Amino acid sequence: MTSQLAQLKAHTTVVADTGDFRLMAQFAPQDATTNPSLILKAVQKPEYAPLLADTVAAHRGVAHADIVDEVLVRFGLEILKVVPGRVSTEVDARLSFDTAATLARARHIMGLYEAAGVPRSRVLIKVAATWEGIQAARVLEAEGIHTNLTLLFAFAQARACADAGVQLISPFVGRIYDWHKKSAGAQWDEAARAGENDPGVQSVARIWRYYKQHGVRTEVMGASFRNVGQITALAGCDLLTISPELLAQLQASEADLPRLLTPPSAVEAPEAPLSEADFRYQLNEDAMATEKLAEGIRLFAADAAKLDALIDALLAGHSTAPTSA
Repeated sequence: MTSQLAQLKAHTTVVADTGDFRLMAQFAPQDATTNPSLILKAVQKPEYAPLLADTVAAHRGVAHADIVDEVLVRFGLEILKVVPGRVSTEVDARLSFDTAATLARARHIMGLYEAAGVPRSRVLIKVAATWEGIQAARVLEAEGIHTNLTLLFAFAQARACADAGVQLISPFVGRIYDWHKKSAGAQWDEAARAGENDPGVQSVARIWRYYKQHGVRTEVMGASFRNVGQITALAGCDLLTISPELLAQLQASEADLPRLLTPPSAVEAPEAPLSEADFRYQLNEDAMATEKLAEGIRLFAADAAKLDALIDALLAGHSTAPTSA
């Protein structure tokens, strides 16, 4: 019999959603993604603490932001020894509303990879899908630096990313599901909203079908899964980035996993690009997307600050991790 993970790989590119490069090897993913929360989680494990300490020690005296980028790239380089494809490395979420600063950090990160001998084709720079982030991605793509637009919850964000010609988007299935479940409260029917009826699954499927229908080359990578049912309902999506825990469940199951997303038979002309005003208004009209985008930036920014504190402690000669507030 064939595992669900093997069946999924026949339809979809499987990506490991973790900073734990030692753990991901057992699932043989094509690509890997990281974010500030995953890197923070990894560096606090005993097996990865020396990697953080060594990287910080080797770059004393340089700007703090540059040390952070060195740490992120160090993990990315280790990940690229495991996966044959690409790694996504994220720009500081605190720059999500600053196009110029996002561009500077993205170029610096890519420069570190290139200095280590990694070609641009193996790196995706992750940027929050704010208007400012999308415009930074437009410039980066024109420079040959490919991007992964993250924290994507609204159809308007997906439209704007397509207009900007970004390489890949990461719509968040689980966080959309979380919002709708919380909003429904006691009225939520888990069985009725599972699988293809899951609001997060529906959001990603709508974006994927729109892209295929209009010949958009941007890749769609579903992200942030809460259960295996959300994953199997998106079999056929371009890519899915999956946590080690859910990868293990897929590997352990031999249940049938058919392809559920199939491209349309005909392709239509692209629609007119969204203006900034249209983008902001449509995003504003989507309460879920507005709330989850703001929350996501805050959470990633908080974890980036915690990583800063770990680095500061090492620079000061202390090895004790700060306690959470």
